[in-house]
Amino acid sequence: MVSDEPLLGRYEAGRPEKATSAAGDGDASFVQTCLNGLNALSGVGLLSVPYALSEGGWLSLALLAAVSGVCWYTGILLQRCMSVDPTVRTFADIGERAFGRRGRVLVAGFFHAELYLIAIGFLILDGDNLDKLFPGARVSLLGGHVTLAGKQLFVVLVALAVAPTTWLRSLGVLAYVSATGVFASVLIVLSVLWAAAVDGVGFSAPGATALRPGKLPTALGLFTFCFCGHAVFPTLYTSMKEKRRFPKMLAICFVLCTLNYGSMAVLGYLMYGAGVQSQVTLNLPAGRVSSTIAIVTTIVSPLSKYALVVTPIATAIEERILRRGGAAGSGAVAISVAVRTLLVLSTVAVALAVPFFGYLMALVGSLLSVGACVMLPCVCYLRVFRPPARAAETVAIAAILVLSSVLLVTGTYSSLVQIVHELTA
Repeated sequence: MVSDEPLLGRYEAGRPEKATSAAGDGDASFVQTCLNGLNALSGVGLLSVPYALSEGGWLSLALLAAVSGVCWYTGILLQRCMSVDPTVRTFADIGERAFGRRGRVLVAGFFHAELYLIAIGFLILDGDNLDKLFPGARVSLLGGHVTLAGKQLFVVLVALAVAPTTWLRSLGVLAYVSATGVFASVLIVLSVLWAAAVDGVGFSAPGATALRPGKLPTALGLFTFCFCGHAVFPTLYTSMKEKRRFPKMLAICFVLCTLNYGSMAVLGYLMYGAGVQSQVTLNLPAGRVSSTIAIVTTIVSPLSKYALVVTPIATAIEERILRRGGAAGSGAVAISVAVRTLLVLSTVAVALAVPFFGYLMALVGSLLSVGACVMLPCVCYLRVFRPPARAAETVAIAAILVLSSVLLVTGTYSSLVQIVHELTA
């Protein structure tokens, strides 16, 4: 999945930012790095994998494993690019090493767009799940002339709750809220299993099919979204005491996350079949303890990560404004608060206009995650190592680029068609 912890790897379009702190220079053990990697790969994509499996059919489960393997391999390519130059510390640095300043701008642009859409997805996700917890909620404003109800009401309320957290400029303070990511992902899977085995949902859903070729682009886009944590991989590498063990660490993270995602996909599809919703928590029976635990865990996770996602975008905008205007002190603080507040408001507007979590995440996975986390590592690797030492590897990378290009085009088209269809229905 696109990582929910992108701030661990800093990337900005304006200028290279070489880390000078010792915090990321070989002070993390193998186990600690594994935990950080698991947290980076565990995110809200977990809720959509049953829907992805229902779109693609049972045989598409093999594609989940294939996407995991490809994303692991492209993570290794990033590590190899970093190993040739100790000053390269972030994904944007790799882009600059390969293609100069334009490469840095391209990488930053891809990730900022991805993060913006993920932030919108957080609002939609929490709006949907809060609406399930509190159905029929309604608020009248301006003497009854304006009414907010259901998902729209909760999207606005969630935005009001997270807006103050975006004003915090200390990344160290924000980083503490991400520590529960791995536990939350496992807890959601266990809650869904409890609902099936104990709360009477069962595993006898009708409508399960082997393969739906026409829906495979959507399924692949959602699968890719689950495994794209590449923004954090350079920082994981620089933080390790034993950097030679990075491939093993990354393999462990991908295997465990694939098992977790696969378990959720199978559970949700067995329980609800073709009727599974874009977020499996929306299918869970109301009023049950297992459902409440799953939904509350789902709600809390995006609340804690929204600020982490939008801060890199806000920082890039602020630096451009401050360089032009020269504001300092209280003026700079006021600009920062204004930029971050407007950024939150813009995500609210899009979330209210396009409230389709599954289609939006499929679009992010197909367009931005495939581009940034599959294609860009391959292209940068081919540029840095011209050509790679092994011809077989060149062929493999070329195959990945061709297939990912097809997925980018077909998946993006499919997601946009579905979004437009929902908007005009």
